Amino acid sequence: MLYTAFIFGLISSFHCIGMCGPIAMMLPVDRYNQAKKVTQIITYHLGRVTAYATIGFVFGLLGKGLFMAGLQQKLSIFIGIAIIIVVLTPEKIFAKYNFSKPVFKLISKIKTILGNQFKNKSYQSLFTIGLLNGFLPCGMVYVALFGAIAMQNEGLGVLYMILFGLGTIPMMSSVVYINSFLTIPVRNRIQKAIPYVAIVIGVLFILRGLGLGIPYISPSNMSLFVQANPNCH
Repeated sequence: MLYTAFIFGLISSFHCIGMCGPIAMMLPVDRYNQAKKVTQIITYHLGRVTAYATIGFVFGLLGKGLFMAGLQQKLSIFIGIAIIIVVLTPEKIFAKYNFSKPVFKLISKIKTILGNQFKNKSYQSLFTIGLLNGFLPCGMVYVALFGAIAMQNEGLGVLYMILFGLGTIPMMSSVVYINSFLTIPVRNRIQKAIPYVAIVIGVLFILRGLGLGIPYISPSNMSLFVQANPNCH
């Protein structure tokens, strides 16, 4: 299921353009030295991926706890259903309840620090911009975290979020170079495909939990990391 992380990252990056695109376009990069500009953009992305990996570790631990409780199949089905519900729920519903309100002060502080970093063109600042950018609330990241939980292992949770982050890099990098191509109509057409991709990923997680005996998609034995008949003698 790790491959779904990269695919979802690649597709959801078109949504990220609207949310994080302005940050990428405002990066304090060298506009004249192209080689340096590339390394600066890579540094920014390293910061973002580091943030994703960090939260992937936390949610991977959560999934591991549920796995140890013997809930792996039910968890996979729940994650699949949750992904589908999240992508089908209108954003205005989430805005109405304002789930981020409890951490509003923290988010505001992150935004303030983020704004100050744009005054500095050092690699450290670029990494910090990416790091803080990765911790800002994002619906697509939330969906990816469901996948990290379903990995049922902190290491795989980290890897899942790293792959998700890598999937967002091509499009997030392109906004620095081809702003004219990414017109609003183009973005709108591509964003319409995001829910369909997310639904497919959700269905894959549901099939995985059902254990239908389909190789690589729905293995009959979900306890792949647990010895079925412990040898105690």
